[in-house]
Amino acid sequence: MSELVTAAMVVIGDEILSGRTKDRNIGHLADMLTAVGIDLREVRVVSDDETAIVEAVNALRARNTYVFTTGGIGPTHDDITADSIARAFGRPCGYDEKAYRLLAEHYGRRGIEFSEARKRMARMPEGAEHIENPISVAPGFRVENVYVMAGVPAIFQAMLDNVIPKLRTGARLISETIPSPLPEGAIGGPLGEVQAAHPETIIGSYPKYQDGSFWTEIVVRSRSREALAAAVEATRGMLEAIPARQVVKG
Repeated sequence: MSELVTAAMVVIGDEILSGRTKDRNIGHLADMLTAVGIDLREVRVVSDDETAIVEAVNALRARNTYVFTTGGIGPTHDDITADSIARAFGRPCGYDEKAYRLLAEHYGRRGIEFSEARKRMARMPEGAEHIENPISVAPGFRVENVYVMAGVPAIFQAMLDNVIPKLRTGARLISETIPSPLPEGAIGGPLGEVQAAHPETIIGSYPKYQDGSFWTEIVVRSRSREALAAAVEATRGMLEAIPARQVVKG
């Protein structure tokens, strides 16, 4: 079986925590990583606070293959992600020569002043590797296993398209869904026993309510087709063994 490859995400911004901006990047990252066999294990949302960013990044990069951050690399005073990542790695942060040149040329072509605020977007930790931004030029960057990208969804998605092909990937999860007429309360114990007997699988139960009845959707996931088939068979057998009278009506 392929080595497990894991990831975490740090979403940065007071505007997310206040509700002024609705995050659209978590789901997209999860979809993209799942498609290539990388497990997104944790997502943290932190404020525009350097200490909070440093703590989150350092904790997550120590226990995951990759960490992705979004937000805080724009031109305003509260865009402090570059400084925070530099502090997390103990590196100086300053103007990156290549990024500075790209931005100067970009604004020059458009006849727009390359102001001190816009110059901030060229700052990154020493030794960082660029992540290309095909939409608005200002690059994201990578330091070791941490990928720092914009919070604007269109730009984040474009940057991620450039990152994904460079990542080490794992075996993809395959899954099978089993509808159960029984509610979670009736299957919780027996389903836990099935999970314990099939450790190469991940078994989730999701309560549903429709047409006056409670029922459960059971999803079995695994990277092994053999392990998946065995757990599905055991789950179906478990359901058949529970009396139908436990179906709960509204």
